[in-house]
Amino acid sequence: MPENVIQDSTSIQPHAEKTSKLANIYKFRELGLLAFIIILSIAVQLRNSSFLSGENINDMITNTAILSILALGMMLVLVTRGIDLSIGSTIALSGMVAAQTVSTYQSLHPILVILLGIVIGMVCGAINGVLIAKIGLLPIIATLAMMNIFRGITFKISGGEWISSYQMPESFVSIATGTTFGINNLIVIAIVIYLLFFYIINHTRTGRQIYAVGSNPDSAKVSGIKEGRILLLVYAIMGGFAGLSGVLWVSKFASAQGDTASGYELTVIAACILGGVSIAGGSGKISGIILGSILLGILNNALPLLNVSPFWQTGIQGLIILVAVIINTLVKRGVDRNNLMRRKI
Repeated sequence: MPENVIQDSTSIQPHAEKTSKLANIYKFRELGLLAFIIILSIAVQLRNSSFLSGENINDMITNTAILSILALGMMLVLVTRGIDLSIGSTIALSGMVAAQTVSTYQSLHPILVILLGIVIGMVCGAINGVLIAKIGLLPIIATLAMMNIFRGITFKISGGEWISSYQMPESFVSIATGTTFGINNLIVIAIVIYLLFFYIINHTRTGRQIYAVGSNPDSAKVSGIKEGRILLLVYAIMGGFAGLSGVLWVSKFASAQGDTASGYELTVIAACILGGVSIAGGSGKISGIILGSILLGILNNALPLLNVSPFWQTGIQGLIILVAVIINTLVKRGVDRNNLMRRKI
């Protein structure tokens, strides 16, 4: 499907016609977000000439890479009408285990450390998936509980101590600071992940089933889709991305702490909301979350350059998120009203 929206099977309108309408709406919304990003960038550039310099743009993209990876996983979770509040704690846990491992085994290959982080994250995500899909807990309750459990485990295994850069081998730090073909490794990793999941989401049965579960769970069950398996999959994927991000985070900042990424899950959710992902499930596009992540990256970079108070920075970001949610709600309401008026009785 050209757009990741699965319509209700009870709808009377032809599926192709509805998909075309929604495609135009999503394009309009994404073009609007892109226009806002361009206008904002020009405005900041007029105030600070270093904003659009090559070095600063590279820094912004690099700093946004981890956020964009997490936003992709969160998009899949939100599409299935779920939410994952435990990713910040999963980042901290995988990052701490990775840092402790490389500090003990200095010669360990970076690829093995990355795989270790992914496995830890997938285990954490699978636990969330079991609680939600098998036991039937609400996603917000299950992931809130596991958020505290994972954070507690992180503090327990670390003994409340930090692991600093001098305890980490250069090969580990270079995971985030090194380059491939002149491009920072974080950017390369993000690009590879996005290309892979663009294919999975748009061109595989699993991708279509993820959106079907979020759009209409009852119809998905009737059509033979195993909802529990899909939910377990998306939370495991989200956990895997969080585990990977934990390794990248510690490598980038060369520091592992018990409170690493505390509250970062809200930033990830914000990137998805800004990108047009529906918290009601069933819709969301990769291009949208890329734009949402870029916008947050620009704000994080631009506001300090403009000497905006840190207290106001948080408020401004919240205001922009609120406006985006209002716009998304109005757009969805307009679509629903239009579909209702066009139904034949």
